[in-house]
Amino acid sequence: MNTALLSIQQYIHAKDGNRPHLLNQAFAPDAVLDMVVRTGSISFPGHVEGRAAIGDVLVRRFGQTFENVYTFCLGAPPAADANVFRCKWLVAMSDKSSGEARVGCGLYDWQFNPQSRLAERLTITIEHMKTLPASDLPAIMAWVSSLDYPWSSPAAAISNVPDLGELREVIQYL
Repeated sequence: MNTALLSIQQYIHAKDGNRPHLLNQAFAPDAVLDMVVRTGSISFPGHVEGRAAIGDVLVRRFGQTFENVYTFCLGAPPAADANVFRCKWLVAMSDKSSGEARVGCGLYDWQFNPQSRLAERLTITIEHMKTLPASDLPAIMAWVSSLDYPWSSPAAAISNVPDLGELREVIQYL
């Protein structure tokens, strides 16, 4: 039986692992993605319609640029029968070409089909996306790979964050 929790987890596994086929278990065929980007350090289209187009933006093109991707939903997972769900998120990754680390955070707003429990609409708000030198990548990967994945808590996420000034706004948001 599909649930809101499974849909969210399949989205994260699809995006982080560059597995677009998993989006069939996350989004309805006619799902809508809206992106609210409040930082100039990363760009996405503001509005995308359809599961295939969502896969192109959030998995295929994303996977061409980034690797070592860890995405976390922060807080308790949704109830199995949730029609809507909101949570903060944290992401850490590296740029394939430069080796630079990226750490970002924001908000997920999900709407699910009551029958299929697949996502009908996802709004992703990107509040912060920090670019750090490649020399900081080992510390960032050690930090995020120690967290429960893909569900963690804000307290756990900030408990052993590397002492890097560039992450201050991310930690304050979480």
